[in-house]
Amino acid sequence: MLDGITAEKWLTARAVFGLFPANALEDDSIELYTDESREELLASLDFLRQQKQKPPGRPNRSLADFVAPKSTELDDYIGLFAVTAGLGTDEAARRFEDDNDDYNAIMVKALADRLAEAFAELMHRRVRREFWGYAADETLDNEALIREEYSGIRPAPGYPACPEHTEKRTIWRLLDAENNAGITLTESCAMSPGAAVSGYYFSHPDSSYFGVAEIGRDQAQDYAERKGWPLEEAEKWLAPNLGYDHEAEQASDYATEVPQALGKSSG
Repeated sequence: MLDGITAEKWLTARAVFGLFPANALEDDSIELYTDESREELLASLDFLRQQKQKPPGRPNRSLADFVAPKSTELDDYIGLFAVTAGLGTDEAARRFEDDNDDYNAIMVKALADRLAEAFAELMHRRVRREFWGYAADETLDNEALIREEYSGIRPAPGYPACPEHTEKRTIWRLLDAENNAGITLTESCAMSPGAAVSGYYFSHPDSSYFGVAEIGRDQAQDYAERKGWPLEEAEKWLAPNLGYDHEAEQASDYATEVPQALGKSSG
């Protein structure tokens, strides 16, 4: 099937990326600027920080730690990307489904997923070596690439380090990913076609993957304020990472507020 995809051009791969002047703020957000003067704000990326108690010497990390703080007045950058190898997948799968060949309908989607991941790796390598060039002398073989021995990371919204999916909307807006790469976002921030990868490029030599894990109500509230959301909206998108029962708290608040409101109205 892979030979058929290649020879008959069943699938199309497209990608878009951007490199932006950036600096981190103390609240775990990263500011992106319109140009090198860094005077005009283009957008903000909002991240979360680990909150669980750790042994001495082990920091509670946020992805914002991997971009130079604004207070240092150091010039730093961040990359955004969206790639797909899945344009044409649905049509190819439909041809198999019309022949009642469910196995190959599933297989073409699986191969498209793997090709999208491979394309994401290729683009990351080219960004490191050519476009951004912070690792221009990188000479890693394939095994070293698989072990991720290169400098920098490419986490995506939905990864353990940045589990909140609506940050994709900022990526899509800044890159015009729908027009430039043919990838759309659903209302729930799923990518279409599904064989797609999107996220961030961090160049910091100490950057690494980690999980935010559970967060408290204080950080959920802070995140809601940074996003301009009511707390309930933040809790909806952060639900898998909440370290408290927000539904029980809402029910408790409702049970308290309703009798008070009724008492005031009857008085």
